[in-house]
Amino acid sequence: MRYESGTGTDGSGGTGGTAVPMAWFYAEYIAEELLRTGDLMPPTTFEFRAGREALALTVFLADTEDALSGIRVVTELESWLALTAYDQPWQEWIAERLAERLAERLTERGARGAEDADLRLARAAWRWLEETELLAPDLDAVPGGGVPDEERPQVWTPAWRLGLPLGHLAIHLF
Repeated sequence: MRYESGTGTDGSGGTGGTAVPMAWFYAEYIAEELLRTGDLMPPTTFEFRAGREALALTVFLADTEDALSGIRVVTELESWLALTAYDQPWQEWIAERLAERLAERLTERGARGAEDADLRLARAAWRWLEETELLAPDLDAVPGGGVPDEERPQVWTPAWRLGLPLGHLAIHLF
């Protein structure tokens, strides 16, 4: 079952209307709820947004059957935890899954090649995570003995590098 729905301007439910990206909205909702439950940081921060976007991409792209329901969310937590783990090539997985989804949609839609609204939002989220840099503690630095967090070296890092561990921790805390 695909979540995307279209409503014709005449209310007929035809395909001539605006598509509502329900699969993406649902993935964002799940991600936001996981982060809010974890209470790791205020929802108004860029770090929270990075975590939400990283988790939403994981949830959206891990759902290969376009049928994620509320009941299945709990059964998918372990899968999302594995995908967001530190030693996993998450960013490569995201790029590959986005390319696969785009190819699937192009095949489904034939010569028109129209990209669906869910995929457009997912690709926009990935672009934001890759292109936005946030100033953060150097995650690769060796922890200094007794140095306060405020004095640790900081670097500009892509948003996904902060969002991914935040999302992973939120899943753990759920």
